Amino acid sequence: MGKTSEELYRDREKRVMDAIALRVPDRIPTEVLFGFFPAKYSGMTTEEVMYDPEKLGEAQLKTILEFKPDMDQNPYAIRFLGPILEVLDFKQLKWPGHGVPTNHTYQFVEGEYMKAEEYDHFLLDPSDFMMRRYWPRICGSLKGFEKLAPIHSIITYYMGIPFGFAPFSLPEVIEALDTIKKAGQESMRIATYSRAFTEKAREAGFPMQFGAFTQAPFDTLGDFFRGTKGIMLDMYRRPDTLMKACEKLLPFMFEIAMNATKISGNPRVFIPIHKGLDTFMSIEQFKKFYWPTLRELMVALINEGLNPCPLWEGDCTTRLEIIKDIPAGKACYAFEATDMVKAKEVLRDIVCIRGNVPLSLLAIKTPDEVRAYCKNLIDIVGKGGGYIMDASTGLDDAKPENVRAMFEFTREYGVY
Repeated sequence: MGKTSEELYRDREKRVMDAIALRVPDRIPTEVLFGFFPAKYSGMTTEEVMYDPEKLGEAQLKTILEFKPDMDQNPYAIRFLGPILEVLDFKQLKWPGHGVPTNHTYQFVEGEYMKAEEYDHFLLDPSDFMMRRYWPRICGSLKGFEKLAPIHSIITYYMGIPFGFAPFSLPEVIEALDTIKKAGQESMRIATYSRAFTEKAREAGFPMQFGAFTQAPFDTLGDFFRGTKGIMLDMYRRPDTLMKACEKLLPFMFEIAMNATKISGNPRVFIPIHKGLDTFMSIEQFKKFYWPTLRELMVALINEGLNPCPLWEGDCTTRLEIIKDIPAGKACYAFEATDMVKAKEVLRDIVCIRGNVPLSLLAIKTPDEVRAYCKNLIDIVGKGGGYIMDASTGLDDAKPENVRAMFEFTREYGVY
């Protein structure tokens, strides 16, 4: 007699958590970031699932039922984005119908959205800077907020009240406030579908990989505020100010994760790593600018009973000895291009590792070649537990037969 969905759910949850805790599970777990693979696999376009929540849920559920990952990633917060992006006239992404073709994934538009001379404003009052400077730059529909006076000038004392609220009567500010209302309604719609999908997946026996998302403070500053060029120059021209900004962001990054896990009840926190890699900064710069606040963030999350799950999007082989300095058996490092054998050698008693079947292999090679690659990972990196099978990155361009080979081979061969 087969297991019930609830039993399968418990088995999968235990399998992954055993791997994270560096225990030996019954077999090697398999998790992936499906990306827009479910849409293509279900005969839908990227644009369809970015605008149609029913189709998105249908495609995702069909995919997990057929491929049977040990955990899934809720698709709504990262793929059902079309309506809210339109409401905001969002500038930091191009998406199908808005800058990229109908069957392409969305693309990030990097820029210097905070000028170097605005560090003082950001450090003094990040929320005020966000509302009156940052939001109007990244959301065309919120440009009216540039007309607002500093919020602290209104609330500091009662004499600020008579004139402080006057800008809220301006037509462009009223229009921006109306946009906020519409964006709030779209956010609630995303949250409703997201909760429903998590429940449907649970009923089918599949836990969610993550209950929260956050970022390394350096990445938040470099990705969304200063841009790559800006933050590279800052490491040389204003290093102390840069470090102060990372420290300023640290409690916000912690709070984002904590608030989400309180709602989800899921202890695993996804942290995409972008600029802390071998090809971006030196070891000395990594130790000075990047690692201190990332480590402090992860340790703080661990102290709250959570499991940080960074995805190192690139090669970080040269900094493995540095990033092992966290409490043992509490985190999972997913690697895109890092030397997995070296990672196992350095991290085996400290951190569960995940990855890294190349997307190029899954996209253009054969199932036999995929199985051979997975066998090597299982034999070497999977030895003794503490390993989760995964692709190097999202599966958008992968061939279904190769994805199936990765899943099925790991289930059959990866038994302890």
